[in-house]
Parts: sequence; structure tokens; C-alpha cells
Amino acid sequence: MLDLSFETPKPKVFSGATGDWEIVIGMEIHAQIATRAKLFSGASTQFGAEPNANVAFVDAAMPGMLPVINEFCIEQAVRTGLGLKAAINLWSAFDRKNYFYPDLPQGYQISQLYHPLVGEGEVLVDMGAGVARLVRVERIHIEQDAGKSIHDMDPNMSFVDLNRTGVALMEIVSRPDIRGPEEAAAYVTKLRQILRYLGTCDGNMQNGNLRADVNVSVCRPGQYEKYQATQDFSHLGTRCEIKNMNSMRFMTQAIDYEAKRQISILEDGGKVGQETRLYDADKGETRSMRSKEEAHDYRYFPCPDLLPLEIEQAWVDDIAASLPELPDTKKARFMADFGLTDYDASVLTAELDHAGFFEAVAQGRDGKAAANWVINELFGRLNKEGLSITDSPVSAAQLGGLLDLLADQTISGKIAKDLFEILWTEGGDPAEIVEVRAMKQVTDTGAIEAAVDEIIAANPAQVEKARQNPKLAGWFVGQVMKATGGKANPAAVNSLVTSKLGL
Repeated sequence: MLDLSFETPKPKVFSGATGDWEIVIGMEIHAQIATRAKLFSGASTQFGAEPNANVAFVDAAMPGMLPVINEFCIEQAVRTGLGLKAAINLWSAFDRKNYFYPDLPQGYQISQLYHPLVGEGEVLVDMGAGVARLVRVERIHIEQDAGKSIHDMDPNMSFVDLNRTGVALMEIVSRPDIRGPEEAAAYVTKLRQILRYLGTCDGNMQNGNLRADVNVSVCRPGQYEKYQATQDFSHLGTRCEIKNMNSMRFMTQAIDYEAKRQISILEDGGKVGQETRLYDADKGETRSMRSKEEAHDYRYFPCPDLLPLEIEQAWVDDIAASLPELPDTKKARFMADFGLTDYDASVLTAELDHAGFFEAVAQGRDGKAAANWVINELFGRLNKEGLSITDSPVSAAQLGGLLDLLADQTISGKIAKDLFEILWTEGGDPAEIVEVRAMKQVTDTGAIEAAVDEIIAANPAQVEKARQNPKLAGWFVGQVMKATGGKANPAAVNSLVTSKLGL
């Protein structure tokens, strides 16, 4: 449950002509299960294949073809439920959801309505240091995806690609606990992070592997508290669903627009109609797609081709025992073990491979120094070059070697940055590079003192200024570092300059 040390953020308030309004958001996240085969067939799930290349007879709804459950898909859904601290239902069942689209060959979708595989869970959404929103998950059910209609290849015809048909999806349904556009984006970000840590969905929103349907309604202040007390949804106002959001930026824009649209209707004395809407990113507005269907409109009934799904608790327990360390736990450990700030720990645990890289660098070393170099130098350069951590020219071992040379004062901070550049462009062993290229910092106080004396003697006017204003002593430090090629020990230079100038 929610850590009581966290403060719950206040809902976003919209000021209308007749008073304030609050926003209430519930989300349905469709996450493609990370598996090589589809939910009910052995057809490939490879993205980018030629149209209709990954289609089995059952996907195309050929007569007499019966679905066969992919057990790994069930395991992945159970793993997801456990990762969200959700109840796992040992008995669940599939239903037919009837609707007619050109890219749905069967004329129905096999889904779960009455008896989902996963029950209630929760997601703790970080909203800044010490601030978090607890979003309750109502259920996770498994269903098959539809295909894709293509309308831009011919002016007179549409084409249908069935490659996605039958691909396994987890629909993760939240309670209406989200209270603002930024929280909605943060919720999807956190859920995506957890799924990627679990390995149950790659979270690739660009490819449609993770997409969100966003239910938005508005109400007066105090109405949400009445809903919480009574569980009566009428207190929340009529909701509209924005379909297939796959961009955090567009999601926040769409929610903000939709809330203002509903407020305008209500303040003009109208009624918000329950409907499904699409977001037009070019125009920055939502537009009506169709009236919102209820469950009875789909004529759900138990799927006659599939027996109820029964799983054993021992199997669930085995999956639970194999769960990886999840983001919140890893973040807390990084803060405790390495002395990191909330912000640095959040950045380093945002992606699993980032966390692994940092931990390899920090092992046996100063955690704060490791975090500083990984976040500022490495991540900064990777972002600039458009590279992922897996493509980093500098390995964790090389960056760790650089930190060792810094820690034992073999090199200075300036030399370390020069060394990082060499590692990035040329590679090699840090210690060997420093040795071969004579990059060790000068720690001989005699040599440093000679350089300080020379700079002071050559600049008598600057000496007088520094004695009147000690802050100008930094000029001498810079000149000495320049004269020594940045190799002088900075602490020794500072000490000698201060002493020689009588400051």
C-alpha cells in the first residue's frame, strides 16, 4: 500500500465561468504481451513483417479452426499481475465480444469480461520527491488484438493487414484515481517501466505495443470524495473515452482539451454525451468517433471454443519467486546503498539496462561519484549522439576504471574528462591510456610550487588585486592549471596559491 511518508498530490483544478472544476481520469492500457507466438495460434508476432505474412488459419477465422491457448501468454499475464501486487484468480474464463470491423475476421474478439485472470492491484506513481499518487488497478484481462485497416494506399479502396490479428494483449484497467493530465502520463510511464522490468511487454508505444484509452470526466470540487464514500459513479460526471493514445505529450494535450470541452458544455447548460473520441494532434483537439458502447452492446457470452482456465497456486508461487527486483525496490536500495538523491535514483532506475550499467560502475566505488559520471557525462553524451545504453562506446568497466584513477588521484577531474573523450572515440584501457600518454596529474609539490611562483612573479598587478579581493585568487589557480596542462593536483594548487598570496 501507499507509503505514508508520501504526500498525495492535489487534483488539477480548472477555473470556469461558473466556478472551479476537477478532472477525473480512468485508463485502459492495452499492453502487447512479449511472446513470439500469438495468443491462440503459433503464428509469429514479429513487427514489420510483410502484410498478412504472420497469419495462421485460426487468425483468419477459417472454418473449423479452433483456438489453442498459448501457455506462455498466461504466464506473462500472471507475472504482470504479481508485479502490480494484484490478486491472481486461479479460475478464469474467456468470452466472446461481438463487433464487426473489416480487420476482425471472426466478427468477434476473444476476451475476458466476467472472470478475468487478474484481479485488483495497484501502481504507485511518482510525482516528485516525496509526492506520489496511488492508482488502483481494477483488473487485468487477456484478449486478442484485431488487425489493421490501411486507408492511404489507394484513393478508392482500403486494405486489411491481419498480422496483428490474434496477438496477445493485456488490458490493464485502472480505477478513476488519476486527477490530472500530468498524472495520467506519469501513470503510463510508471506502468510501462514495471512491464519492461518484468519482461512482459516491451512498451514500444511507437509500434503500438503499448497504447492507452483514456476516460475523462469533470466534476465540481468535493464530488470525487462523495464517489469515494459511496462508489456511486454519478458523482463523477459523464465520461468520454479518448482512444489509442501512444504519446505522453499528446495524451496530456488531449486530456486538457477534453476537460475544457466538457466544462464548456456543462457551463452552457448542456449535457456531456458518453462517447468515444479520437485526438487530432494537428488541430490539438478531440473529435467524436462514435457513441460509447456499454458491455451489453457487445453481446458478451462465454466462448464455446475454450474451457475455463484453471491454474495451480504452486505454479503462481513459482512465477512469484522468479520476479526481478522492481523499480520502487531498486530505487530505494540505490538511495540506501549508494547515498543517492531521490532524483538521481529515479533517473538511474528509469530503465532496467540503465540501472544495471550504473550498478556495475558503482560496485565497490563511491556511489555518488558513479551516479554523477553516469548521468551527466555518459547519459548526456548518449542523448547527444542519439545512442542507447546498449550501444555505448564506453563500457561500465571502462568508466569504473576511470573512476578508480580519479579516486586514487592518479588523474584530476579535467584529465578525467579528456580521458572519457578518448575512451568514447578510441576505446582502450583507462590505466594504460593514462600511462602511455603521460596523463597522470602532477602531485609533486615542488614542481607545483615552482609553477605557482612563476605565475605570481610574472603578474604583480594581479597579485595586488587578489590581495584586495581574495576571490581573484582563482585566476592564479587557472593559470597554474593551464601552465601544467591541467595535470597539477587542484587541491595542492589552491593551497599553495592561497599561502603564497598571504590570503
